[in-house]
Amino acid sequence: MDLEDFELIYKENRVKIKDKTKIESKLKTIVGLNNFSTKKIDILAYSKDSTLIGFNWEIECKIAGLADFITWPETIEQICEILKLANQEKIPVIPYGEGSGVVGGAIPIYGGIIIDMKKFNKVITINDKNLTVTAEAGINGMNLERYLNTNGYTSGHIPQSLYTSSLGGWIAHRAAGQFSTKYGKIEDIVLGMEVVLPQGEIINFKTIARASTGPQLDKLFIGGEGTLGIVTKATLKIWPYPEKRALISYAFPTIENSFNTVREILREQIYPAVVRIYDKSETARHFPDIDNAKDKVMVIFICEGNSRLVDFEESITREKCDKNTGIECGEHPVEHWLETRFRVTETSSMPPYKIIFDTIEVASLWDNAADVYHHVLESMNQIKGVLMTTAHVSHFYPNGVGIYFSFGGVPPKGNSDFKFYQECWDTTIKAVLEAGGSIAHHHGIGLNRSHWMDNEWGNAMNTLRQIKKVLDPNNILNPGKIYIETWKRSEI
Repeated sequence: MDLEDFELIYKENRVKIKDKTKIESKLKTIVGLNNFSTKKIDILAYSKDSTLIGFNWEIECKIAGLADFITWPETIEQICEILKLANQEKIPVIPYGEGSGVVGGAIPIYGGIIIDMKKFNKVITINDKNLTVTAEAGINGMNLERYLNTNGYTSGHIPQSLYTSSLGGWIAHRAAGQFSTKYGKIEDIVLGMEVVLPQGEIINFKTIARASTGPQLDKLFIGGEGTLGIVTKATLKIWPYPEKRALISYAFPTIENSFNTVREILREQIYPAVVRIYDKSETARHFPDIDNAKDKVMVIFICEGNSRLVDFEESITREKCDKNTGIECGEHPVEHWLETRFRVTETSSMPPYKIIFDTIEVASLWDNAADVYHHVLESMNQIKGVLMTTAHVSHFYPNGVGIYFSFGGVPPKGNSDFKFYQECWDTTIKAVLEAGGSIAHHHGIGLNRSHWMDNEWGNAMNTLRQIKKVLDPNNILNPGKIYIETWKRSEI
C-alpha cells in the first residue's frame, strides 16, 4: 500500500512548495542527514495525532493531513534555522511532541515541515532547595516522572497520556493531570521557559516563584498549541514523594449529591490529590461488581502527602460524604482505578465495528455544573445514531469543575462518519455554551473546536488573532489551529 492509496481529508488546504528539492537540501544542511526524512513511512507516521476518529479512518485508508518533510533537530539553533527557512519560503511548520493529542492539534493539514522534539529529552537539573526540575521539552512524561521518583520527588502531573506525551505537549495544550486537585495543572506547575518564536528568535522567561513585572507574556505560550512559539525547555515545581496515601470511595444517589459533596470538601480547603465522579452509566461500566454502587454515582478519592495531613484530609472527606447521603464502598474501586487508569481500550475496540467514539472535556462553575451535565446528555440523545452518552468528572476547583463527556454511535444511512462526528461535537459544544460552560478544559482547541472560538472569547478573539499575526506574520507556525485565520493562505 502506498500513500496514493489514502484519501486525504483536508487535501484542498495543502501549501504548494515550488522547489522541494531545494528545501530538502537546506533542511539536511541544518539538521544533518540522520535527522531528516521524506520516506513515505515517516510521512505517514506524522499524518495524525490520537484523535479517535483517526483510528476509524486508518481502517478505511483515510488520513487527515500529510507533511512534506520530517525533521528531528537536536539543538535550539537548528530549530531557529528551520523557522527562518520556513519564513523565507512560506512553508508551514508543525511542532510535534508524541502525538497523543485528541483534537487534531498536531495534524499537518497544510503540509509542510514537522519539527519532532523527541531529541530534546534530557533532565537538566533538580534544585532541592527551590523544589524545581528543569528539563528539555521533548522528554517523555513517564520518563520524567520516573526520574523524579527515583530521586525522591514527584511532579504531581500525571495525565492519562503519561506514557505517550511530552513536557512540551503538556505546555502546548495546557494539560491537567489525574492528581491535579492537589498539585495543580501545568499552568500552576511551570515556573520558567525557553521559547523559540515563529521567526526564529529565542526568548526566555526566568524561573521565579512570582513577580510583578508587567503582563504575564509567558502565559500566551501555555495553551498556545505551538502556534505562537516552540517551547524547548521548562522549569517545573516538584514535591517530595508522598509518604502516605488514603484510598476512599463513596456512592451517591444523584450527580447533584456528588457535586455538592466535592464542592463542600474543597470549600474547606481540603484538597484530595485525586477526585473522580462517574455518572450512573459510567459507574455501571467501570464498577459493575460494587453492590453499594448499583444504579448510583461513584466517587473516588485519593489523599496523599504528609501522614498527619492525609489523616486529617481523609476525616473531613468522609465527613462530607456521609453528610451528603454517600454510601461507603471501600478501597477496591480506587485500587481498580489505579490499576486501569492508563488503559484506553475504546480507541482500539470500537473502530472495527464502525462505531464513532470520542471524549469531549469542558468546564463550568459549580452553580451550573449540573445544568451542563444534563443539557449535554439531553441534546446528544436527540442525535440519530448516538448509542450512548456518558460522563465523568475528574478535575475540580473550589469554584468549578472539568467534565468529560463520552459518546459513541453509528452514522445513520447516507451520513458520513465525519459528518456524524462533527454533529456530535458541535451538539455537545453548543449545549455547553447554552448552559453557561466553557468549550474546553485541558485537551485544547486543535481542529475540533477552532470554529467555536468566537463564541467562547467574543471580541477578545480579535485581539488574540492580532497577537498571532504580530508574532507570526506569515502564518507559518501550526496554521489552521485555534484561529480561523483572517488572512488567507493564498496571500503567502
